[in-house]
Amino acid sequence: MDRLRHEGLGMTSRRTRNRLIQRLREEGIKNEQVLEVMASIPRHLFLDEALAIRAYEDTALPIGYGQTISQPYIVARMTELLLGRAKSLRRVLEVGTGSGYQTAILAGLVEQLYSVERVEPLLEKARRRLAELGLYNVEYKLSNGGFGWPDQGPYNAILAAAAPVVVPDELKRQLAPNGVMVIPVGSEQQYLTLLIRRQDSDLFDVEKLEAVRFVPLLSGVVR
Repeated sequence: MDRLRHEGLGMTSRRTRNRLIQRLREEGIKNEQVLEVMASIPRHLFLDEALAIRAYEDTALPIGYGQTISQPYIVARMTELLLGRAKSLRRVLEVGTGSGYQTAILAGLVEQLYSVERVEPLLEKARRRLAELGLYNVEYKLSNGGFGWPDQGPYNAILAAAAPVVVPDELKRQLAPNGVMVIPVGSEQQYLTLLIRRQDSDLFDVEKLEAVRFVPLLSGVVR
């Protein structure tokens, strides 16, 4: 990787990144582990160069194929929820690799991450980016996200970066006892939702949190 592109200049510099972290603190993100990892990950690397100047705005940005890189606040909020509520982060599933930015944040905080993505060109770009950053505790799969990755489950935690109308039963079944899922749910009106499996039963405690806007969780794969 080109050294200057990795380190960043001007709007992609460490100082600019730190301003974003301060803004996240002001917006209510409290988990210092999450903030520290986000400060270490250069978000501009996950965008086309034409958009790099906007990388440290607190906004979602397009990455092609009708997908977006999530707003930094939402990445921080979902990650903070996962860390705060999961009893273990030994095995974690991410639904929707996308640009790989949320993947990189999670990889710095969990033991082993499994990430599924339905758009093959995005998956391959994300795989290369994380390898360039030295993040190797991630396994990737081209897959319909609603099906998850049952062969690698059960998972202590699941984080989804795309919104189903209702939470897929297949994903629920992949949660370990007391496992935690953070997922946006809804169509026209979406809410960030937290599910916690009650021991090893088929019962879940569900909390509906703030309104959000994510791309829909779609079926099929794009090659």
